[in-house]
Amino acid sequence: MVKNVVFDMGNVLLDFDPEVSLNRYCSSEEEKDVIRRELFNGPEWALGDKGDIKDRDRFDLVKIRVPEKYHEALRGCADNWEMCMNPLNGAKEFCEYVKKSGFGIYVLSNASDLFYTYFPKFLPLDFFDGVFVSSDYLMLKPDEKIYRTFLDKYGLRAGECLFIDDREENVVGAQKVGMQTLRFEGDYDKIKEVLYNPN
Repeated sequence: MVKNVVFDMGNVLLDFDPEVSLNRYCSSEEEKDVIRRELFNGPEWALGDKGDIKDRDRFDLVKIRVPEKYHEALRGCADNWEMCMNPLNGAKEFCEYVKKSGFGIYVLSNASDLFYTYFPKFLPLDFFDGVFVSSDYLMLKPDEKIYRTFLDKYGLRAGECLFIDDREENVVGAQKVGMQTLRFEGDYDKIKEVLYNPN
């Protein structure tokens, strides 16, 4: 029986779309391609999510791989990338539905320290029964350790939790520790079906 709903954040509650900042700060497709590759798809992104670096460090680490003529645009994207994080349609309303229905509601996300700047604009942290951000614990999904640490922190039973993530590998990681899971593909009504009609 599901008693708790555990949400990933990116592309489940908030839409992570780097094109928003690339369109804002870049003046050519080549510039976008370079910054997309080196900033958003570069190794520093995962390092930030794991807590090995802070968001404020990212520009200095990435710029060594980016032509100097693109540094101004890179600085804009690196310092203001939170503009890429906007609520998915229906996300806030679904969170409110989950809470009003009596389920525990949690967030378990791979995210850097900037999470605490943009996420509260979606819903206050204290709206949730718990918010667990990977960079605070120096670990990442889908490592089984992060799910176990999350469950232990909040005193939850794995089998009573429905974990929702858009990435298959993260869903599999949660399954390995005994959590019920759903891979999110944009349909909140499908989550309702699982909540009330578990396998």
